[in-house]
Amino acid sequence: MPQLRVALAQLNVTVGDIDGNTDKIVAWTRNAVERGAHVVAFPELGLTGYPVEDLALRASFVDASQHRIHSLAKRLADEGLGDIVVICGYLDRAGGTAMGIDRLGRPKGSPTNAAAVIHQGRVVTSAVKHHLPNYGVFDEFRHFVPGNTLQVVRIHGVDVALVICEDLWQDGGPVAVTREAGAGLLLVVNSSPYEANKDDVRGDLVRRRAREAGCALAYVNLVGGQDELVFDGDSLIADADGEIFARAPQFEQGSMVVDLDLPAASGTPSGTHEGIEIVHTVLHEDELAPYEAIPANIAPRLSDEAEMYGAIVTGLRDYVQKNGFKSVLLGLSGGIDSSLVAAIACDAIGAEHVFGISNPSVYSSDHSKDDAADLAARTGLNYRVVPIQPMVQPFLDTLGLTGLAEENLQARVRAVIWMGLSNADGHLVLACGNKSELSVGYSTIYGDAVGGYAPLKDVPKTVVWRLAKWRNADAKARGQQPPIPANSIAKPPSAELSPGQMDSDSLPAYDLLDDMLDDYVEQDGGSAELVAAGFDTGLVTKVIQLVDRAEYKRRQYPPGPKITHKAFGRDRRLPITNAWREDARKAAEH
Repeated sequence: MPQLRVALAQLNVTVGDIDGNTDKIVAWTRNAVERGAHVVAFPELGLTGYPVEDLALRASFVDASQHRIHSLAKRLADEGLGDIVVICGYLDRAGGTAMGIDRLGRPKGSPTNAAAVIHQGRVVTSAVKHHLPNYGVFDEFRHFVPGNTLQVVRIHGVDVALVICEDLWQDGGPVAVTREAGAGLLLVVNSSPYEANKDDVRGDLVRRRAREAGCALAYVNLVGGQDELVFDGDSLIADADGEIFARAPQFEQGSMVVDLDLPAASGTPSGTHEGIEIVHTVLHEDELAPYEAIPANIAPRLSDEAEMYGAIVTGLRDYVQKNGFKSVLLGLSGGIDSSLVAAIACDAIGAEHVFGISNPSVYSSDHSKDDAADLAARTGLNYRVVPIQPMVQPFLDTLGLTGLAEENLQARVRAVIWMGLSNADGHLVLACGNKSELSVGYSTIYGDAVGGYAPLKDVPKTVVWRLAKWRNADAKARGQQPPIPANSIAKPPSAELSPGQMDSDSLPAYDLLDDMLDDYVEQDGGSAELVAAGFDTGLVTKVIQLVDRAEYKRRQYPPGPKITHKAFGRDRRLPITNAWREDARKAAEH
């Protein structure tokens, strides 16, 4: 059987940085050539970054992408890298006079999500994404027009079919006619965002599609953070029987090089099947002379906690670096949430770039102040104590605030301190709230909700505890000091904004609350379904009302990395002005 050495380069690129992304593509192409690869594949829209969102509708950006893909081809040849076949995602436009006319229902300028095949200094052909996802975090039907071809490229005697991301995830389309095209390899370029357990789903999909296509399948994925999205890499290759025999690490930029034994090209002619035009392009008719293959490797799988933690660290690191920040600042209360965020920040950008501010009030317990100081000592972050009572008291004296207004005032004074230091020193302020609190509105708008990024925005409270325990256990296993004080994990959660205050005073236990929120937020269950699942009718009504009333707060919360199936903002989009109310008591009457 013919041999082919394939490099899957899972890059961390930046949206809009076409110059920087180009340099990375050239560098990793050179790496592939030095390792003897015959083909190197880069992720979906690797040239422009992904997702480009409404940049796709800006003519100047599309023009820059189109121009650069051709200058990239010339540059590769000029630098002695023209012999390798390069597959590179980029932003293109649909051809044809009619496509160039803007009209209602079509994205302006008819942009396409494309993948170029580059060889010997030119773009020899391009694949165009057929299935345009319009669910969850995706809005591609707004940004692109679909393609209707399956590009099959003959490389050293092997027919390689090329498709883009969602074309693999959906039935029909180009993947469905891969077998009819006679392909020996199905190569898929992707920018598939992370969510918990996505690697398991991805692996099952690749196995199934390889069997359906009747050929080996190589899947290359993006890595890195982009606003709320994190991409985990996890590139992989399966044989024609659906057995995965090569897999790259998660959350690591790099290139996996694998030798494949593939069937010789069958000479299947071009044609149209199920509405998809099969287009053949020949680069090399002859097979390569036999050579010694390098062994394939499967990277060790991460535990659920390690995977989630890695995603959050990656998201924060890239948000800081790609947006030009040098440091972050957060309020350190001694509680579990700020302690975990501090540990994440230290792992992401180094403790020397993390600034923790303790803002004790008259209600702050001694153990909370001690725990904050202990965490700072354990991690080595920059630590400062700024008591807030001298600033709070004039407001109280002037306005006569009491009760909830007094509680919120304390949080807002803290926020003023954080944002002041941010303005003075250029820190990115981190909001430390978790998904459970955000769900039920347990955050103070313009108080602890301020900031530029929220690492735990999509992390339920029960998972916060899991991640904190895992991080400490991982440190012990490495012979390091656990970063999070044991007392911060063990003590009952409290905002400490009034005497003896506990979260349990007004909320159910977090394991129960998170169970309910999973049904209502993640699964879109109604009140009747929650009651049928065994939850108390009165509690269901209370929790749902809290969630619904907090929508306006969530709209003003900072971005944070998507971890769950349904993140606020990207995935779950509900109107703020909304008179519909779920009431379990009324549902029970019917």
